[in-house]
Amino acid sequence: RFVGKNGACNVAHKNIREQGRFLQDVFTTLVDLKWPHTLLIFTMSFLCSWLLFGMVWWLIAFAHGDLDHSTRLQRDPGEGAAGAPTGFVPCVTSIHSFTSAFLFSIEVQVTIGFGGRMVTEECPAAILVLIVQNIVGLVINAIMLGCIFMKTSQAHRRAETLIFSKHAVIALREGKLCFMLRVGDLRKSMIISATIRMQVVKKTASLEGEVMPLNQIDIQMENPVGGNSIFLVSPLIIYHVIDKNSPLYDISPLNLHHHEDLEIIVILEGVVETTGITTQARTSYLADEILWGQRFVPIVAEEDGRYSVDYSKFGNTVKVPTPSCTARQLEEDKSIMDTMPLSPKGTIRKRSVKLKPKFTIS
Repeated sequence: RFVGKNGACNVAHKNIREQGRFLQDVFTTLVDLKWPHTLLIFTMSFLCSWLLFGMVWWLIAFAHGDLDHSTRLQRDPGEGAAGAPTGFVPCVTSIHSFTSAFLFSIEVQVTIGFGGRMVTEECPAAILVLIVQNIVGLVINAIMLGCIFMKTSQAHRRAETLIFSKHAVIALREGKLCFMLRVGDLRKSMIISATIRMQVVKKTASLEGEVMPLNQIDIQMENPVGGNSIFLVSPLIIYHVIDKNSPLYDISPLNLHHHEDLEIIVILEGVVETTGITTQARTSYLADEILWGQRFVPIVAEEDGRYSVDYSKFGNTVKVPTPSCTARQLEEDKSIMDTMPLSPKGTIRKRSVKLKPKFTIS
C-alpha cells in the first residue's frame, strides 16, 4: 500500500548520504521532529545558553578579581566627607562562585531581575556580554516559540476532520459505469478553494521493458459543481466516469480482490478558513475496498427549514443493478443495458411556497 487510509505515505527513505541538507533548513527540521525531540531541544537550547554565558560571566569576574573582593567593599577614609566608596568596584556585584554567575546568566536572559546582582560600569566587556546575551536570548525565544506554534497549528491537524468513505463503489450513473466515493467535513468552518484529484498507482512496464513499480496515473474526477473545485458544506459524492480514457476501463468485478495490483489515491486540498493555512487530506482504496454494484445512501435531509446531515450513514451503501462487465464491454455491446432491471428512483419532495403580495392595488 502506497498511501494508508489515514493519509500516511508508506515510504521509507534509506541511505541518504547528504544529511547536511537538513541542517540548511533548521526551522523545518525542528518542526518535522516528534514532540519529545522538540521539547528536548527546546529545553537544552535554554540550558546550554545559560551555562555558556554563566561561564562567560564567571570568567569575567575571575579575570577582574571580583571573586576575591566581591565580599567586601574597600573605602578610602580620605576621600569624601560621607565616606563614599572609592575603592574596588566589581564588574558584576554579588558574584561569589560559578553558581552565582549561572543564576545571574538566567536573570539576564529571561529578564527576571531579582535585584541582588547587577552589572556596573567598571568593565566594558561585561556591558558587551550583557548586550550579546540579550540578543541571543531573543533569537532563541523567536525560533523555539515559532517552532512550537507551527507544530501546534500544522495543516494535517485540520485534515483529521476531513473524512472519506471507508469503501469506494462502482455503479451505473446516467447509463455509464462510475467510480464513486464520498467526502465530508465535520467542522462548521469551511475549507476555501477546496480541490480534489485522484491517481491510480500500479506496477507497469514500458514497451522497452522498463518496470515502474509505482506508476502514478492521473484520472479525471467529476463532482456536482464541475471541475476539480468543490463546495464542501455538506458531504459530496465525487465520481469518475469510466470511459476509454480511464485506467479503470478494463476493470470488472473479477479484478476486485486483494491480489490485484491496484490502488486509487484521493487527495483533497484547500485553505483553512480560520487560519489561512493550506491543508491536505489523503486516503486510498485498494482493489478489495471497491464495492461493485453498490451506491451510497442519502444522508442529507431537510428538517425544520434546515438541511440535516446524518453522519452515522456516511459510509453506508445499498446494492443496485449493475452489469458485471467492464466499461469496454458495456460500450461495445449496448444490448447489455437492455437486460438490466431499473432501480427505483428516489422521489424528490417539492416544497410548496405560498407567495404573499408585497402591495395591493385598490
